[in-house]
Amino acid sequence: MSYFNQFVFGIYPYICLTVFFLGSLIRFDRDQYTWKSDSSQLLKAGQLRWGSNLFHIGILFLFFGHSVGMLTPHFVYEPFMTAGTKQLLAMVSGGLFGVLGFIGVTLLLHRRLFEPRIRATSKTSDIVLLLLLWLQFGLGLATIPLSAQHLDGSMMLVLAEWAQRIVTFRGGAAELLLEAGWVFKAHMVLGMSIFLIFPFTRLVHVWSGFAAMAYLIRPYQLVRSRRLNLPSGHSQSGARP
Repeated sequence: MSYFNQFVFGIYPYICLTVFFLGSLIRFDRDQYTWKSDSSQLLKAGQLRWGSNLFHIGILFLFFGHSVGMLTPHFVYEPFMTAGTKQLLAMVSGGLFGVLGFIGVTLLLHRRLFEPRIRATSKTSDIVLLLLLWLQFGLGLATIPLSAQHLDGSMMLVLAEWAQRIVTFRGGAAELLLEAGWVFKAHMVLGMSIFLIFPFTRLVHVWSGFAAMAYLIRPYQLVRSRRLNLPSGHSQSGARP
């Protein structure tokens, strides 16, 4: 079990991250025409609006919440927040947005499986991805009752220390999780696996969403009218080039 634990939580994360970054770069370079979300809204709107909005609200909050919560060192928030308070905050907010995301992905999965037109045009990867996300939301919600059994924040500190050691390439990360519950481990393994398949699914459009943030700092475009030096009342269509 120690060798298995070392591979899954000490080596597998780097395999997933390497495929995630390198695979995304290769796909963007070689298959840009497949770099899209493959929206099926034109085929049938149906549950798409509710499902998509709830799913995106839930998963975006959880992604940034996990990133900040797991990667922020304890000493940063220790002066004004205990580990137990942080865990309680994570349980409440994560539970709320987890339920929203779970409802959203359930609607999307039901639509994908039981709407004939949508099912006929769906790729296998589309269905597998939604199933994995549905299971991941379920596992995440299942960790809340377990976390409620130890509100001192000890397990959260262990999980955060594991994540911080992984991203900073420090040793001893896998050993921290030897005593963690199987639900936590399954949630983490499935999360890493979603990063592994990321470049081969429609999830790559997430990169474009983050890239769109550049529009917030892009300089204004200067647009000049082609109707220059025309007498008042003259239309551009009547002017000679």
